[in-house]
Amino acid sequence: MYTESDAALGAGAAMFSGIMSFFYFAVVVLLIVAMWKIFTKAGEEGWKSIIPIYNIIVLLKIVGRPAWWIILFFIPFVNFVIMIIVMNDLSKSFGHGLGFTLGLIFLSNIFTLILGFGSSKYVGPGGVAVAAPAAYIPPTAPPAPPAAPPAPPAPPAV
Repeated sequence: MYTESDAALGAGAAMFSGIMSFFYFAVVVLLIVAMWKIFTKAGEEGWKSIIPIYNIIVLLKIVGRPAWWIILFFIPFVNFVIMIIVMNDLSKSFGHGLGFTLGLIFLSNIFTLILGFGSSKYVGPGGVAVAAPAAYIPPTAPPAPPAAPPAPPAPPAV
């Protein structure tokens, strides 16, 4: 037999579950937007961050690692080491150091938000600055040929 207190308890649990689901959904959306912004800062299209597996391939490109590393993510225990390396490279790619890498590893949601919404600028894959393309300098007219040397003086007439 159920009593009124059981019904109230069930309603309270359902309400709590609904509220927690709402906050969970809000955090997930916020993290998706942060990853979108990280990809955009790195010169990639943001939509690539929401496609499963492809987003990891693009992330590997952003940090300067070969795309075949995606295979390493499917190997147990190896995937943890590879993820630490990728997080370190991501930190370096945005000009940060070891402290930010540790933040990405242990508090990844918070540091993803900081990276996406903060003032971090993309430096280049693995922290190596990408050279800006040289400005186009239109060709100039070829230089004029050098003037003919003056004729030697004529010998004196005798």
